[in-house]
Amino acid sequence: MLWQLGLTTLAAFGAWKWSSSQEQTISYAGIAIPPQAVVIDPRAYNVLGEHGSFRQNSFTEFFNPTNTSPPFFQIFHPEFLRVLGDRPTIRTIASRPGTIFAHEAPVWFPESDEVFFGSHCQGPEGWRDCRGNNFMSKISMREVKDAVRAAGTKYGAPLNITVTQLETPEVRQKTWGATGPYRSSLILINSGNVDHPSSLALMNPAPPYNVTVLFDNYYGRQFNSLNDGKIHPKSHKIFVTDPTYGFLQHFREPPTLHNQVYRFDPDTGHVRVVSDELIRPNGLAFSADGNTAYVADTGAAIGFHGRNQTLPATIYEFDVNPKTQVFENKRVFAYIDAGVPDGIQLDKFGNVYSSCGDGVHVWNHDGVLIGKFFVGQVSCNIVFAGDGNLIILSGDQVFLAEVAAGGIKLAYP
Repeated sequence: MLWQLGLTTLAAFGAWKWSSSQEQTISYAGIAIPPQAVVIDPRAYNVLGEHGSFRQNSFTEFFNPTNTSPPFFQIFHPEFLRVLGDRPTIRTIASRPGTIFAHEAPVWFPESDEVFFGSHCQGPEGWRDCRGNNFMSKISMREVKDAVRAAGTKYGAPLNITVTQLETPEVRQKTWGATGPYRSSLILINSGNVDHPSSLALMNPAPPYNVTVLFDNYYGRQFNSLNDGKIHPKSHKIFVTDPTYGFLQHFREPPTLHNQVYRFDPDTGHVRVVSDELIRPNGLAFSADGNTAYVADTGAAIGFHGRNQTLPATIYEFDVNPKTQVFENKRVFAYIDAGVPDGIQLDKFGNVYSSCGDGVHVWNHDGVLIGKFFVGQVSCNIVFAGDGNLIILSGDQVFLAEVAAGGIKLAYP
């Protein structure tokens, strides 16, 4: 019913057309809605009424009014068609049921066309036990592309490509974030544990995957548990977030610092605070010109304290001071309707992506939700692996979305 309601009102967008062909498709500017997509007009659900079915828990109940089986694309605004392109697909490319092998820290290394990423904790009592370290893995995008070509006409058919687990030094403990490449290496953001301080480090993307720690303290005090980070596109300084999730997940000592965002200058070694306004700062990204910072506040997720839906599940937008690079003029960019925002990326069109409780959400520059990559489960992080390839980490699965969008092209040192 909602699909039909959406069709009757799409003309209000100005460029939608109903085709009278045998396939009876709808199109926008001559582009047919792809097979794995549904259109949802907000006006079809803005009023649910006194007997409506309202969601009670954003972490366990997702907005899927068409009851479409994931994975698929939800289109909330015609701008999302520019992201998807003519023939987008979304599919599983790797799966390990029962193992949270694809959790955080995705980073693409263009030189070898490989994507590296980290698992969840792997303690003696399973993935929920964070006493043990997580492990790093990689996949070859060349193998992925070959497998996609071999699948041929099997539109969006699942694949199961090779996942290579890496042997890395013990100093790398619980890598929750990654970015780069930077000086021919990958930047790892390590949350640490009770025996190893939280740290920022470089990792060689080739065997033996040696790791060099860049910093592990703030003037003698340990960080809480460094979580995510990005390189500024103009200054090339490294920015990292530091929430208390290590303590809240029982693998770090009680915090000794405020939850903050830091800037590290690798040329001078200087570390400074650039923001202290968020409850639990998490994912981080910059606009292509470096003038705007987007930071996720996952305050609603409180580790062993559970969840509090009245706390932030919000992406905030900041101006980046051109001289000091301090984050200024905080304002709401987007509030998440499913879980909390984790990793953040921007595409070449200026749209903002975040991994959330039901998949990946996409907003335009003005903060309007234009679409979702709906996978039906938590997506912890994302990365563009070259133009048109979005890698989505979702615990026991890795998804590939082949779309028209690509990541921001940046030249790092």
